[in-house]
Amino acid sequence: MKIKATAAIMECLLEQEVDTIFGYPGGTILNLYDELYRYKDKLRHVLTAHEQGAAHAADGYARATGRVGVCFATSGPGATNLTTGIATAYLDSSPVVFITCNVTEETLGKDAFQEVDITGIAMPITKATYLVRDAQTIPDVIRQAFAVAATGRPGPVLIDLLKNVTAPSVEIDYEFVPWQQNRTCGSIQALANGDRLKKPEPDRQDVDTLLEMIAQAEKPFLICGGGVVRGRAHREFREFAEKLDAPVAITVMGGGGFPGSHPLTTGMIGMHGSKASNVACDECDLLIAVGCRFSDRVALLPSNFARNAKIVQIDVDRAEIDKNVLTDHHIIGSARRVLQMLNEKLPQYSHAGWKAYILPLRAPSVALDSPTLTPQQVLETVRRQMPEDAIVATDVGQHQMWAIKYLHFDYPGQLLTSGGFGTMGFGLGAAIGAQTAHPDKRVLHITGDGCFRMNCHELCTVEHYHLPIITLVFNNGTLGMVRQWQNLIYGQRYSETTLDRGPDFVKLAEAYGLRGYRVSTLEEMEKAFAQALAGRSGAVIDCMLDIDEMVRPMVAAGSPITDFLLSEGGPT
Repeated sequence: MKIKATAAIMECLLEQEVDTIFGYPGGTILNLYDELYRYKDKLRHVLTAHEQGAAHAADGYARATGRVGVCFATSGPGATNLTTGIATAYLDSSPVVFITCNVTEETLGKDAFQEVDITGIAMPITKATYLVRDAQTIPDVIRQAFAVAATGRPGPVLIDLLKNVTAPSVEIDYEFVPWQQNRTCGSIQALANGDRLKKPEPDRQDVDTLLEMIAQAEKPFLICGGGVVRGRAHREFREFAEKLDAPVAITVMGGGGFPGSHPLTTGMIGMHGSKASNVACDECDLLIAVGCRFSDRVALLPSNFARNAKIVQIDVDRAEIDKNVLTDHHIIGSARRVLQMLNEKLPQYSHAGWKAYILPLRAPSVALDSPTLTPQQVLETVRRQMPEDAIVATDVGQHQMWAIKYLHFDYPGQLLTSGGFGTMGFGLGAAIGAQTAHPDKRVLHITGDGCFRMNCHELCTVEHYHLPIITLVFNNGTLGMVRQWQNLIYGQRYSETTLDRGPDFVKLAEAYGLRGYRVSTLEEMEKAFAQALAGRSGAVIDCMLDIDEMVRPMVAAGSPITDFLLSEGGPT
């Protein structure tokens, strides 16, 4: 049947079971927003304060639900404001479809007002980009975009529509196609034939080879990476770990892929990894990494990484194999499918002696008797008072490492954090996306005073949509992680990292119509957090910390994984 091109766009989104769009309108995308007005009973739109906030919110929605997020923005600066959010989603394999509109065909390439080649800009940070010049291609493009975003290794896709394509007078042929058929129709299947798009069936011989390696190992060690979370393979991974009876390290992106409180968990691995994780990596005889790309924060010195072990990498993306660390064996396939095949044949093992050596090396219990407020006190308060299924979104820096270290994450989508791109300002937008997706859950935004300044304007979004997000600001008056490096590596030359300036975060919260609290002792923290939880509106808690609080332990970049620059107790 014939319908308006803009209506076809909305119908295609409904085909994909989209219920929420995050975005910010402008001149070239007005035709879409005009049509969206007619679909407001079917498609919810969340208007953020800035396009970057919309990008992070769509990303947070995707991570919290496992579905594809959707974000709208206009041309020129509207589109370029998305790029940090697009790159954040790309580095962390988060499926988001970004839809922008550009100038008309007749003005394209003539430096028209707010014209930019956003498909060219976004090409290195997306799985695919589309410039739509023919309205008749709209249904196929949208269906392909969602298939590409969700298939194989997930990631962002960008669609840029010329304004004349969305003109009210333009009609196209459209027939409803359920999304389940979208993923199997010929055009999409042809597009998904590349290794980075499809989910290849794991080779049974490769699986059997790993089973033989496991049978010969005496000191096996597992790494739970982001691929376990993205593939929702947490149940299969837990079964595998328990059958193998081996210690398990969890990467930053692997948070929620294996229970943080599980007896086999050794904590983070790498630069700020626990002693248990890093020693196990150094001394194991078989290292099995599932959905882990061995980034420079995990394998700080690739030539020395897991030096005594046979290294096995399981990943859906062939391009990640041997990219950072050379492996002795690998299996190409989705984490869930590979683990299912392993679990079918894996007998129950016992590695009591190996566990007895590694597990006692885990971090000591948290000391809570400091007269001044510490990160441990703040997070212990959170751990005791927050519901167990609460979602945590962080920004990037010391507070991020403390949160991952002291809180436990037990299911995929419970921890939302920027691991690959390290995006300051990610957390509040991601929290908005998660809270929109899960209105019945509590969402906590953990940030630092430097990060919060980046996107604190999104507090207006929190207030307007009545989102009960609690923001914890770890306020140490500095760019904490950078200062930590300056302290330990740069001779205490604190060049441009001291944040001796406004705003007053309590007054800022109140200016946006939210509750604000300032705490400097454990007693004040417990009281303020209880009050914030009791309310059903947003709140900001300004936690005053010492400027020289540090993340412990720490290994310097480019060093062997057990060469701790800082230990749990202090400098080594």
